[in-house]
Amino acid sequence: MKLTIEKMIYGGDGLAHLPPDDSGRGKTAFVPFVLSGEEVDATASEQKPGFIRARAEKILTPSPQRTEPPCPYFLRCGGCHYQHTSYENQLQIKSQILRETLLRTAKIDWKNEIVIHSAEPLHYRNRTRMKVQHAPFAIGYYRFNSHELLPVEQCPISSPLINSAIEAIWKVGEADAIAKSVAEIEFFAGAADGKLLIEIYLSGTGKPSDLEASAGDFFRALSPELPELAGVAAFFQRQPSQSFGYEGADSLQYRTSTSGFRVSAGSFFQVNRFLIDDLVTVATSNVNGKLAWDLYAGVGLFSAALAKNFERVVAVESSPASSDDLSHNAPRNTKPVQSTTERFLEQSSARTKSSKPAFVLVDPPRAGLGPRVAKQLANSATGQIAYVSCDPATLARDLRVLLDAGYKLDELHLFDLFPQTFHIETVARLSR
Repeated sequence: MKLTIEKMIYGGDGLAHLPPDDSGRGKTAFVPFVLSGEEVDATASEQKPGFIRARAEKILTPSPQRTEPPCPYFLRCGGCHYQHTSYENQLQIKSQILRETLLRTAKIDWKNEIVIHSAEPLHYRNRTRMKVQHAPFAIGYYRFNSHELLPVEQCPISSPLINSAIEAIWKVGEADAIAKSVAEIEFFAGAADGKLLIEIYLSGTGKPSDLEASAGDFFRALSPELPELAGVAAFFQRQPSQSFGYEGADSLQYRTSTSGFRVSAGSFFQVNRFLIDDLVTVATSNVNGKLAWDLYAGVGLFSAALAKNFERVVAVESSPASSDDLSHNAPRNTKPVQSTTERFLEQSSARTKSSKPAFVLVDPPRAGLGPRVAKQLANSATGQIAYVSCDPATLARDLRVLLDAGYKLDELHLFDLFPQTFHIETVARLSR
């Protein structure tokens, strides 16, 4: 069938419509690896009552924005979605999707500028996770739209050091020096891309001594090929992530323009090594006062900046690994709290007005705040909020709650932390 791509949507697909049927407008079709305005020959890959998923077999009328992808695995690999278009067009696609999502999901008609922050479109990732196959040995990612391994020997969106590590893993793996229990490998490179921490994930379960032995074996096998290797931490896939064994260092010191941060195995840290400073500046600028809250604080990336402009900062994090790092990294005027944000806000609601914050920064996971936490935040009596979001749909839902509670949206920033992919990072600044 011939389809004309009407627009790009969140998730990486292009949207088209089949010819009208007896019921009226034709079914919606979702097609990956296309661009707005293109006419394509397509084949249905999945049929649903209200829509189809299709595969573009031939681009009949290519977009002027179509380019050659820089990665030899593109189209086969499920990790990237936009390598077939210019980077400038990727930014425009994301900006349009963000604006449209706010309007469609939450009736937020943002007429003002969306400030776009971008950096290098390749080699930006400081953290990469890959699957491991044995007999024959291979590491890689899942093939597009499947759980079948695609062997990968390089990853152009990962840092140069991570690519060196991928090469070293292939060498020792093909020499049968990697245990069959290793199911996944995650690489984490420091800010200068000079040191590497590796996390290995073992299939099944076992004792702590098994983790220590596995980390030691992996470290000794790889370190002769990779002098930048600082340490290896081993986890079981089916056991709590705070339980691990390690050889060498169990953390890296990651330095930004604001501060240095201990980031341990199992802790979260921002992935784009080029935009971290800009993200922190935009999220924490032009605010000061007696008290600020940093909710979903991670290892304290935003807390360190807030501590320079507020008398006190309360930083809240629920993950045991990140919370430990937060306590280690916290400046003297910052109080780390290990708690869920919901529980913290419940307990804070009973306190006096003197303990209410002048500013709150939230950086929730992809699921967002949720209606309950968004309402609790609106009831916190704070005058200013910075919302750091990695999903435009959940951001729109939560913003609707805050706007209905009397806040106004002052600024909207799009951070392209994940070039070549459909992912969108947003910083929304609100006040009342």
